[in-house]
Amino acid sequence: MEAFISFLTAAVVAGTPLLFATIGEIITERSGNLNLGVEGMMLMGAVMGFMVGMMTGNAILALVAAMIAGACGALIFAFLTITLRANQVVSGLTLTIFGTGLSSFVGQPLVGQIAPESIRLFFRGNLFI
Repeated sequence: MEAFISFLTAAVVAGTPLLFATIGEIITERSGNLNLGVEGMMLMGAVMGFMVGMMTGNAILALVAAMIAGACGALIFAFLTITLRANQVVSGLTLTIFGTGLSSFVGQPLVGQIAPESIRLFFRGNLFI
C-alpha cells in the first residue's frame, strides 16, 4: 500500500506541469486559436530556468527566466499567427520542433549537473524551516 501511495504521489507531481499546460491550451482553443507549440514553450522555459538556476543559485531568478523564455515562445507564436496570419498548425509544430532543438542545444552542457542546494531547498519547500 505504501508503494502505491508513493507511486500516486510521484504521478501527481510529474503530471502537474502537464495539467497546467493542458488547461492553458483549452483556454486558448476556446478563444479560437490552436497552439500546438505548448511543448516547445515548456521545454524552452525549463532549460532556461535550469540554466539560470545553475548559474545564479537563485530560485526566483530561475523562475523569472523560465517565464520569460516561455513568454518569448508564446510571443513568436502570436506574432506568426495573428500578425502574419500564418497557419496555426504549422506554426505550432514548428515552435515545438524549435523548442526541442533549442533546449537540447542549450541544455547539453547541463546534462548530469546537480542543482545547487538553495534551489533544491526552495522547490522542496524546506526553505523556511
